[in-house]
Amino acid sequence: MTEYERSRTMPAQPEHVFDQASQVEQLDAWLPGALHVRVDDPPAVTVHEDHSDQDTPALLQSRRDQMRLEWGTREQGSYAGWLQVAGLDSGASEVTVHLSFFDDSHDPGHQTVQDALDSSLRRLEEQVRLRVDNAAG
Repeated sequence: MTEYERSRTMPAQPEHVFDQASQVEQLDAWLPGALHVRVDDPPAVTVHEDHSDQDTPALLQSRRDQMRLEWGTREQGSYAGWLQVAGLDSGASEVTVHLSFFDDSHDPGHQTVQDALDSSLRRLEEQVRLRVDNAAG
């Protein structure tokens, strides 16, 4: 099993960050560009991966009371992850994303995963900033 984790501080209240992160219809705005999520029968979703042109049955659960998203593959159990939002005293939030690959053949490699996590967190922060700026303006 291989695990990865990255965190990023975002200049918004945790509720705003979580609301943006958990909107299933807007996941494509911050997920890695090659991944697309289609809701089936919640919590069931299908994840389409552009590079392989494959659809993978998955689960996506939102736990607003814990400011946490959890996901993973449904049938083969080869992959799981979570996103956790925590409030900071300054009014900002820390977002942590954790990925676990239970089958090494599904692990795209350290650098690829770290780059994807950094990019996704940066894109989520951009979406949060747009939302907060639009709400304030």
